[in-house]
Amino acid sequence: MPGLVDWLDPHVERYLLLSEDEYIVQEVYKHWMASIAAWLRLAVAVPVLVSSWASEPPLFWVLLLVSSAVALQALYSIADEYRDRFVITNQRVFRVHGTLSVQRASVPLGRLLDITVKKPFVGRIFNYGHFVFESAAQVQGLSEVRFVRDIDARDRTLQETMQRAGLRATAPQLADDGT
Repeated sequence: MPGLVDWLDPHVERYLLLSEDEYIVQEVYKHWMASIAAWLRLAVAVPVLVSSWASEPPLFWVLLLVSSAVALQALYSIADEYRDRFVITNQRVFRVHGTLSVQRASVPLGRLLDITVKKPFVGRIFNYGHFVFESAAQVQGLSEVRFVRDIDARDRTLQETMQRAGLRATAPQLADDGT
């Protein structure tokens, strides 16, 4: 019987173009900092929910309803962040996200014109950052991917994948005589 984590997994492999020999180079989960606010809300809501049973009506109902709503919203937010995946394949980058409704956006590697890596101060401390993509498409569904863990390694993987695909110019090799 599948567990909760398996049920929440977006199963990105189902979106691969197997007939075109596409394969996953790297599937990137969001950094835990993306859901820290939701975890904090949950940490406050659960004790309030439990302690509401010691209260008399109407305070009981107010605490019960408000803490339940906050806890449910926090759980939904945590699940939503967990399901948000950025995938680097040998042919494209794509993002799958959403809990109740799923959204996908992809850009072929050949259409990526510029990749900007943003590392905020807190991101430098906790080792995460954000990708900003500029592509040849006028309207782009994949422009920013936030809270990418170990952003430098992910950028290196992306650059190496583009290099292997022949999409980045290589430095000219010098002849033995130095010319």
